[in-house]
Amino acid sequence: MERVEAAAVGQAPVEIRHCRTIAEYEECLRLERVTWGHGILVPTAIFVVAQETGGQILGAYAGNEMVGFTLALAGVHEGRPFLHSHMTAVLEPFRDRGVGRKLKLFQREDALARGFQLIEWTFDPLGLKNAHFNFMRLGAIARRFIPNCYGVTESPLHAGMPTDRLVAEWWLDSPRVNSLLAAPAEGHAQATQPQTQFDLPVGAATISVPLNVTELRQRDRAAAQKIQSDVRAQFEAHFAKGFAATGVTTRGANAEYMLQPVASVAAEIFPPNQNEH
Repeated sequence: MERVEAAAVGQAPVEIRHCRTIAEYEECLRLERVTWGHGILVPTAIFVVAQETGGQILGAYAGNEMVGFTLALAGVHEGRPFLHSHMTAVLEPFRDRGVGRKLKLFQREDALARGFQLIEWTFDPLGLKNAHFNFMRLGAIARRFIPNCYGVTESPLHAGMPTDRLVAEWWLDSPRVNSLLAAPAEGHAQATQPQTQFDLPVGAATISVPLNVTELRQRDRAAAQKIQSDVRAQFEAHFAKGFAATGVTTRGANAEYMLQPVASVAAEIFPPNQNEH
């Protein structure tokens, strides 16, 4: 359910730190209301539970003002611990300057220090800017699709449509992630659509999404829902065949997700010490 907006503010340096008090959790709730409106808010009691059960609450501060936060809960898949990063938000004036990336990198360092190899979160497959951030800047992959994950909400961000979600898997110490994070950092500003260009490897498949899908949600919901249904069916079909989504690029008026057979890229996308996935 993350709404990741990369950001870090001009003259006001942004510091990332842990949140551990009710007052800090109330500030997170304030940012929730600003970002998502009402209807899908996480109450402060859940922040307390997350803190007490091994999760993370991280705040991004410009001076004494919280301008962003991340909430993650601890979980277990088949005996393997992981963090589920449920919410990330950054206030509008601080977006597109690197704060979202700083939050995620702090989250990664803290998770690795505590023995976690994996962080997961959900995101809208029609949210192409977030997809680019997740795949091309962080090195996440996706192998699972959850139709209407949170139900139809009252949030204006969802435009009354089903909340279909991809599950991002961020294998924190994988060759893919280490290579991406070791490369020279891009400028803070994020394009409004995916810009990274690449050639498709042999055996790869693609799923196309019109670049104007966000606009369509507002002016032609029926057309947007048709696109959503088509995208859902394609992801589900490819995942059932053992593919993983590993990238996103632009070609003409469309963004294209790249999907690869997991077996062909396992050495790159999983840490060396993870023998079963």
